[in-house]
Amino acid sequence: QVQVVESGGGLVQAGGSLRLSCAASGRTFNTLALGWFRQAPGKEREFVATINWSGGRTYNSDSVKGRFTISRDNAKNTVYLQMNNLRPEDTALYYCAGRKYGTTSTRENEYDYWGQGTQVTVSS
Repeated sequence: QVQVVESGGGLVQAGGSLRLSCAASGRTFNTLALGWFRQAPGKEREFVATINWSGGRTYNSDSVKGRFTISRDNAKNTVYLQMNNLRPEDTALYYCAGRKYGTTSTRENEYDYWGQGTQVTVSS
């Protein structure tokens, strides 16, 4: 079983930056694709970014392109989400997810392991 734990959330003003981290253990980390999703109050969970097993392929949602960057460090079993130029509409609970099949995916139901989430709040 894979354990996934997010960290790095917090309160930030609009225009600011945060870096989320996600540590995964219990399985060979470098075989997993990883993704970030988020859920705002009263809304469905939505895809944010994904990265394949090697880090050589990434994909972001249109809403965060040019502002968010997903990356991974397989030596540290960690994936990151660098978030710049944050907006109030980025406020949400951010989830990290792992996928046994190591290619990128935007679909929640294609991920096998989920963390509990870390809260990001952006004030205007």
